[in-house]
Amino acid sequence: MEKTLENVKVLELGSLIAGPFAGRLLAEFGADVIKVEPPEKGDPLRDWRHIYKGSSLWWRLQSRNKKSITVNLKSEEGQAVIKDLVKECDILVENFKPGTLEKWNLGYDELSAINPGLVMVRVSGYGQTGPYRDKPGFGSVGESMGGLRHITGYPDRPPTRVGVSLGDSLAAMYAVNGALMAIYHRDINGTGKGQVIDVALYEAVFSLMEGMVPEYDKLGAVRERTGSSLPGIAPSNTYQCRDGKYIVVGGNGDAIFKRLMAAIGRPELADDERFQSNSGRAEHADYLDNTIEEWTRTVNFETALEVLDEARVPAGPIYSIEDIMNDPHFLSREMIQNVKMNDEESVKIPGIVPKMSETPGEINWLGPELGQHTDEVMKHWLAYDNDKIQKLKDQGII
Repeated sequence: MEKTLENVKVLELGSLIAGPFAGRLLAEFGADVIKVEPPEKGDPLRDWRHIYKGSSLWWRLQSRNKKSITVNLKSEEGQAVIKDLVKECDILVENFKPGTLEKWNLGYDELSAINPGLVMVRVSGYGQTGPYRDKPGFGSVGESMGGLRHITGYPDRPPTRVGVSLGDSLAAMYAVNGALMAIYHRDINGTGKGQVIDVALYEAVFSLMEGMVPEYDKLGAVRERTGSSLPGIAPSNTYQCRDGKYIVVGGNGDAIFKRLMAAIGRPELADDERFQSNSGRAEHADYLDNTIEEWTRTVNFETALEVLDEARVPAGPIYSIEDIMNDPHFLSREMIQNVKMNDEESVKIPGIVPKMSETPGEINWLGPELGQHTDEVMKHWLAYDNDKIQKLKDQGII
C-alpha cells in the first residue's frame, strides 16, 4: 500500500522527547527517518523510566519505524558525514540548544548551501531568537511559562503538572505541521526552496490558552486554577457515583442541558429561566454541580453512564491505563497493537493517529538497537564503500 510520506527522507538529530516525537510521527506515515545518536550511549531516552531486557520501553515506542545510526557530531569527520546525509534528505529535525548546530558547522546557512530544498525543523525551549534563546528549556518549563501550569490543579493547592510531557508533545506536533507545510510550499507551490521551522516549547503551550489574551486585555481577567470544573461553561465537571467511581459530564449545551435535567429527574430546572443560556448557568455553576452530584451519588457508575448515554448527554469514565487496555472501543479502533519485539516475544503499544482511509500509517518495527542501521545507511544513502565505513569506525566517528 502506498504510504503518505513515501520517499520523504528525514534526518533526526537531538534526543529525548520533542524532536524525536516529531520524527516518530513522520516515520509512522512512511517517511524514511534516520535517527542520529552519539556513538557511546545513544539517546538518553534509551535509559528512561521502565527498563525491559536492557532497554527502555518508552524508547521502543518513541523510535518505532526509525533507523538508528551513530555519528560523533562534535568531530569534523562526523560533521562531514552529516553534510553528506543532508544532500539526500528533505527534512532535518533537531532539538539542541540554539547555536549548537552552528558551533558544529551544521547551521541552516551552511546546510542549505549544500541542499537548497532542505527543511530544517528546530525545536527548543524559547526559540531561535529573543532574549531567552540561550537559556536551557525543557517541556516542564515550557508548560509553566506558556501558562498551562498556572491553571492546572485546585485553587487551594500549588500548580501541578499534567501527567505526561505535554509541552514536548505539542511542540513536536507543531514541528510536523510546519515541516509538511514547508514541503508543500517547496514541492506543490513549486518554489524548490526549503526553510527553517522555529518551534518554541513555551509557544506551543501558549497557543492553546484559548481566549485568555483578549480576556485579560479587555477585561483584566486572569484565569486561575479551578480543579475539575470548566470556568464560565456549565455544567461541566467530574461527579462521584455511589460506588466511589467518577463520571465526567458535559451538559453545557442548551439542548443537552435540558436532556440532562430530565435524565436526573429534575425537569423543572430544564425550564428554569435562569438556566436557558450558558451565561445564566455559569452564574449558578455550583448549584448545578451539587444538583447533578446529588443524583450521581444515588447510582453506580455503570448505571449513571447508561442513563446519560440514553439521554444523549456527553459523559464518560476516567480511565487508567488498565482500563484503556481492556476497553472494546480502543480495541476495535486498533489503538492497542501487538508488535514483535524479537523472534520470541511481542509487546502492546499504542496505535496510530490519525486514521487515513487511503494511506494509513503503520508500525513496521520498534525502536532499534544503537547504531543498528549505520552500515545500511552509509551504503545505501551515501554509497560509502566498506573501506570508508571501516575507517570511520576505527576513528570512533561512527
